[in-house]
Amino acid sequence: MLGHPTLYIGVALVSAALLGWRANRGWFGVAAATFGVVLLLALGMPFAMFFVNQEPDLLVETATSSEVHTMLYLTIYGPLLATVGALVFGVPLASLLARGFTGQAIVESLVDLPLVVPHSVAGILILFGFGKHGLFPGMSVLTTMTGMVLALTFVSAPYAVNTTREAFESIDSGLEYAARSHGATPFETFRRIQVPLASRGIVTGGVLAWARGVSEFGAIAIVAYSVNFFYPFTGKETVSQHAPVYILDTYRSAGLQHASAVAFILLVMSAGIFLVVRLLTGTKSGGFL
Repeated sequence: MLGHPTLYIGVALVSAALLGWRANRGWFGVAAATFGVVLLLALGMPFAMFFVNQEPDLLVETATSSEVHTMLYLTIYGPLLATVGALVFGVPLASLLARGFTGQAIVESLVDLPLVVPHSVAGILILFGFGKHGLFPGMSVLTTMTGMVLALTFVSAPYAVNTTREAFESIDSGLEYAARSHGATPFETFRRIQVPLASRGIVTGGVLAWARGVSEFGAIAIVAYSVNFFYPFTGKETVSQHAPVYILDTYRSAGLQHASAVAFILLVMSAGIFLVVRLLTGTKSGGFL
């Protein structure tokens, strides 16, 4: 069957139908299981075929490339800076949104707006907002780490804010009232009650924001297609590209197999980071991570 992957579809559909029937839910169970498997196949088969068609020698060559190492560093570091910024400024805002205030609908709309803005438009907005004629005329945005971080913060902040807000909303307001009644200031209540109880949601929001930053292409292609930054492993300025941009350039210049090798390394790295975060935070398999 390895040479005929289409056969897996038939086997999976028949297996799903049998499982649905054995669940004693009649024809509805059969239909539900079959439709569910169709979606799972659409999601899972690209990954399966991607992994089984990798060339080991090319993977080793890619994994040992200094150029790829520089790209991976930029792909981790840039989104990490954006995530830290989104959490530092977004967590207090999420706390306010969870409790409500006058004009909240306007603020929520502004927070959610980057979710519906086309990615390339997000890059153009960053240039208008922070470029030559923006808020800080003297700040260099194009092809810089600053521009990259601003673009990534713009597209990833909604994930950090909204997930953290949901965590704050799940906290029993009676605990905050009790803290205030015992003399705690609003900041002390926020620091000692709200943040510890919402820490799982804050971490989840941070991970989602980081993952969103890693996958961003459109805004980065506009603002920082190639990025000039300090690379600590060489101790000097260097130029590299964010992973989605780098993979596209590799696909154009070297073909699908070379691009897929880079993508494989990126997927393994991202999965490893998610696993480490899950282990460090004690997140159970049923959560976002």
